Amino acid sequence: MTESANAAPLSARQLGAAPHRLMFFIGASNLLLAMLWWALWLGGAMIRPAALPTLVVPPGWAHAFLMQYQVLPSFIFGFLLTVFPRWLQQPELPLRRYLPVGASLLAGQILMLAGACGFDFGVRAGAWLTAFAWLAVVATLLPLLRRASGPQWHAWSCFAAVLMGLAGLVAWIAFLQGASPWWAFASIKIGSFGLLLPIFVTVLHRTVPFFTANVMAGYTAWRPFGLLGLFWGLDLTHLALELVHGYRWLWPVDLALTLLFALICWRWWPRGAMPPLLRVLHLALLWLPVAFALYALQSLVFFNSGAFTLGRAPAHAIFVGFFASMMIAMVTRVTHGHSGRPLNLPTFALYAFLMIQIVASVRIAAELAPAQPLWQVGAAVGWLLALGPWVVRLQRIYLAPRVDGKPG
Repeated sequence: MTESANAAPLSARQLGAAPHRLMFFIGASNLLLAMLWWALWLGGAMIRPAALPTLVVPPGWAHAFLMQYQVLPSFIFGFLLTVFPRWLQQPELPLRRYLPVGASLLAGQILMLAGACGFDFGVRAGAWLTAFAWLAVVATLLPLLRRASGPQWHAWSCFAAVLMGLAGLVAWIAFLQGASPWWAFASIKIGSFGLLLPIFVTVLHRTVPFFTANVMAGYTAWRPFGLLGLFWGLDLTHLALELVHGYRWLWPVDLALTLLFALICWRWWPRGAMPPLLRVLHLALLWLPVAFALYALQSLVFFNSGAFTLGRAPAHAIFVGFFASMMIAMVTRVTHGHSGRPLNLPTFALYAFLMIQIVASVRIAAELAPAQPLWQVGAAVGWLLALGPWVVRLQRIYLAPRVDGKPG
């Protein structure tokens, strides 16, 4: 059945048909709201800083918390709550198990944004609501894991990262309750290397060889579990060194991660012409060795001079380059596959992907540019221009029934 033949009025009721519908819809909304605030704040700081409200947390920390614990987890939880029952051969989850997660994350971000606009109560209330969403996810996923038979390494790896994220949230709340700023620093670092990177790498370890083998004749899927274990060891070592400010000794770990990710990209890369949706998935992966090469260079320079010459360039190579590019590729694929649409790369998604490559390059260059604030504003506005059409198109899909008439 074609999409036009199955045209139906858009309805919010459709959001309850599957976890990814509700959570991706909320994530897409959060994606634009969070970056709209950040673009306005950066613009205000450049043009008229005296007019900006005084916040209870530094604005850069608020930006990091929003992106790591509210925006990206909306998509992550939508994916995990959809695929965990399938990975573990168990029934799909009912609405009552994922509605509290989505509602809490959305309300938590709205309150956090209110706090980021000067309404101080929103910062603490938003953090507590976000923690409630996390606890709801843990309470939903853990019973599925405990009932599963046989080793489920991908599921346990994702669950471990969710628990790391919960620990990061506890650290953030401790800071808000009066603990030292180190706890906020720890929360931000845990969000990057305890939560987001492990979940992305784990999901890709399971899905990329599988997706590629499905469409590329003669492709041999390569995903040894030792690879995942090696990544976790190096990743946690990087995190531990960051937490104790051991920046002088990060370069061997980051160099090892660079080589590991380069090996993964080389072994997973198909030898032949790829369909566009698969190509953007593999292209997004290339940001990982690039990002950790920048991390390694940063720590080598620090080892020799004690200076952070590259600033936040390595972090934004991961966040804007890798996370955002992979989010576009994966969310587009999941959305099309779970709505009965063909697995192709629509124009609006191709536009978003190409634009994000420009945005990532601009944000990395901003760390070395003489007019850094202007470049940062440009990157934030570019994010909105890149993802705005993609978000609007996806949200229409989540509000519509499947085009093939199936449930879900």
